[in-house]
Amino acid sequence: MDTISNAVLGLLIGDALGVPYEFHPPEALPPPESIEMEPPAGFSRAHPSVLVGTWSDDGAQALCLLASLLHCGRLDVEDFGRRMVDWLDHGYCAVDGVVFDVGFTTSRALSVIRGGAPAATAGPTGERDNGNGALMRVLPLALWHRGDDRALVDDAMAQSRVTHGHLRSQLCCAVYCLWARRVAAGHPAAWDDAKVALRRAVGDTPEVNEELDGPVGLDRAPGGGGTGYVVDCLHSARGALEAGDFEAVARAAVALGHDTDTTAAVACGIAGLTRPIPERWIHALRGRELVEPLLDGLRAR
Repeated sequence: MDTISNAVLGLLIGDALGVPYEFHPPEALPPPESIEMEPPAGFSRAHPSVLVGTWSDDGAQALCLLASLLHCGRLDVEDFGRRMVDWLDHGYCAVDGVVFDVGFTTSRALSVIRGGAPAATAGPTGERDNGNGALMRVLPLALWHRGDDRALVDDAMAQSRVTHGHLRSQLCCAVYCLWARRVAAGHPAAWDDAKVALRRAVGDTPEVNEELDGPVGLDRAPGGGGTGYVVDCLHSARGALEAGDFEAVARAAVALGHDTDTTAAVACGIAGLTRPIPERWIHALRGRELVEPLLDGLRAR
């Protein structure tokens, strides 16, 4: 399978793998070697009515973004915002048309868009509004984009503002896209080069530097607690990617507990760029009829 398809499927499979384990602390999870799409017997699943192999809001929003990019030929945040509302209200890009999870910040933003406000400014901007809801979906932008790094950064930040308007979330989305671009190109120091490229793209301003040197922690070591905070999610995914092959990365991400589906989606999207996905997980993924036409369009670029 080609790199682009593998990355999108990686995101979706990581999401689906993490769904049953969501909200559990790490000590309540099975041992990593027992983490599978179908949890061990007796495990208390999150979302027990959701069938094994179903992606959640992470995957659906990523597909909304990809569909918008392919339809418009550019990032059109108003089109993307409308598709996001359609997802929440009618199950667009959701498996079986069923929405079973949505973040509070995203829900607030989509309510604003539904009321007629511009999508470009809908995302809440408070410091406490820095969940990982924009980061979890942004990978298709990096796969689709043909512009230079500055254009990719601008678009990554713009898509964040639809639901997560704080600068911190925007910057995490931007560095993730730059990182993915470099991993796909086989760069030997992809994260380090992405950090340099981000600073070059966003310019030398006190507000940006304060975020990058402080909360975003561009220079911190990989690893985190698997929470829903955007910075922790980003670095948790970096830590999981040190585990080995795709299967090891996915299990390491889920084993962190808490926001298991999103940590695994963010990590496995990157892992899918270079690491084969186990066939059993590809076959277990539901909703392939929604994905394949979008992958065809992405490959045709």
